[in-house]
Amino acid sequence: MKQVLALMLILVPGLAPADILVAKRTLRAQSVITSEDVALQPGQVAGILAAPEEAVGLETRAIIYAGRPIRYSDLGEPAIVERNQIIPLIYRQSGLEIRTEGRALQRAGAGETIRVMNAASKAVVSAWIAPDGSARVSQ
Repeated sequence: MKQVLALMLILVPGLAPADILVAKRTLRAQSVITSEDVALQPGQVAGILAAPEEAVGLETRAIIYAGRPIRYSDLGEPAIVERNQIIPLIYRQSGLEIRTEGRALQRAGAGETIRVMNAASKAVVSAWIAPDGSARVSQ
């Protein structure tokens, strides 16, 4: 009976011991995380990172206080576009390409979708930020 209970405890999700990733010091918003900024601590919480490799190189989206667990939602790709930055705005479809300048209305990293204002027409569009920092518009 004891063996069955022990086996059930091992198989029940959320009951196995684990480590969570915490901030060693207070991390300001928009800071890129290094291995010196994080540490493992015993515990288990849903939505919390469990290895330093998951956080190193990512940027904080909000302040993370020392000793607090680091959630997936606290981090994102480092920003390559700053708010109000003039960036290439590109529209491509069926062999047609239109290029113009746009003003980023939000700060963003590669792969994020933000609002960009077309500098010529003042129209605001949603655009995906490419790894080269250009904004790509699609329908």
